[in-house]
Amino acid sequence: MRHIAVIGSGPAGYYTAEACQKAFGDQARIDIIDRLPVPYGLIRSGVAPDHQSIKAVSRRYEATALSDTVRFVGNVTVGEHVSTGELLQLYDAVVLATGAPADKPLGIPGDALSGVHGSAAFVGWYNGHPDFAGLAPRLDGADAVIVGAGNVALDVARILAKSADEFHGSDIVGHALEALGGHAIRRITILARRGPHHIAMTPKELGELGCLARATPRVDADDLPPIEADAELDPGQRKAVAHLREFAAPHESAPDAIAIDFDFFASPVRIEGDGRCERVVVERTRLDADGSVVATGDTYAIPADLVISCIGYRTPPIPGVPYDAKLGRFANEDGRIAPGLYAVGWARRGPTGTIGTNRPDGFLIAEHIAADLPDAGTKQGRTGLDALLTERGVEIVTFRDWQGIDQAEIANARAGSPREKFTRIEAMLAARKAVT
Repeated sequence: MRHIAVIGSGPAGYYTAEACQKAFGDQARIDIIDRLPVPYGLIRSGVAPDHQSIKAVSRRYEATALSDTVRFVGNVTVGEHVSTGELLQLYDAVVLATGAPADKPLGIPGDALSGVHGSAAFVGWYNGHPDFAGLAPRLDGADAVIVGAGNVALDVARILAKSADEFHGSDIVGHALEALGGHAIRRITILARRGPHHIAMTPKELGELGCLARATPRVDADDLPPIEADAELDPGQRKAVAHLREFAAPHESAPDAIAIDFDFFASPVRIEGDGRCERVVVERTRLDADGSVVATGDTYAIPADLVISCIGYRTPPIPGVPYDAKLGRFANEDGRIAPGLYAVGWARRGPTGTIGTNRPDGFLIAEHIAADLPDAGTKQGRTGLDALLTERGVEIVTFRDWQGIDQAEIANARAGSPREKFTRIEAMLAARKAVT
């Protein structure tokens, strides 16, 4: 029997478990360990609440979780309740699938002022993640600034701009829906260091921005290259830039519409304010011949009562695990960290790719485990883990417990929402019950 521990129950974790199932059949026992009592990681707390079709991928993970060879072990924190060294003693293979849940620092003066948040925190707030449910972002000002040129920046802008009716069918948590319903924001500025041809925004998300009931996206036509240059783009980029060209066309908007302004060739250099953010000082940029961003020295200020930084994520280090601070992920060679220790998904390669990118990543790690462990192992696996956690007074949450929490969240849903998430771990634990 091969005993495998997967740390993290997001897409990378479940795809790795699925791959190990196919590689080893009933000759493996796979424990998926997560510090939260609820599974699915990024699917639950990172995907936008109005993108329910993307969240539906969790049904695939449920099929893996309900199999005889896989077990969900929730409410267990690696590094606190059990160390990686102890897991390596108990399991033949330990796979770190912890994702990249920490914000990459903005790294400019004033980024610690009140009203400045990273996207992991802000997205976690409106998605009900226990770490960020108490964030209470300031929404009483007219101007919001979003730093970044990717889909997360679009998600944040869309959530800020939507009306209450447009959240119908989403699982945005109640505290965020109430706060957003009463916000005073009238202008959202999206800062991008490069130009329209260099965005990491996809056509679908840009198209959604153009269909909002009370918002008008706007692009300065002078920022757009000649339309002939679009031919050099791949089809997806070309469609995305086509949306930007639509946003640059003259059009009328309602007097009370929220403006969503794309400010290209703009890099924030500092945030200013008396105790809280009040403005962002921005430097105009240009692109060198080799595509590098060059600062021009030309600066200007944008009012900012709220700043959300959407510039990327990092994997938090774990004591005793080699870490690449420059890349913000575990130090590894093609997923191998040390004998018996592996990394997968964003913890392996950094925060790149889509949810589906994690599937081949999981199968790669399963191949490594098969090559490194051709014969059955001799370690204790889950029996030893259970004994250790019982000795330390740690009560695990099983997948059956999660199903009870899931039923309670569905039962508590407001009209038009699939669920109302519990935002406190204590409430999750209290909601466990036998599944009916």
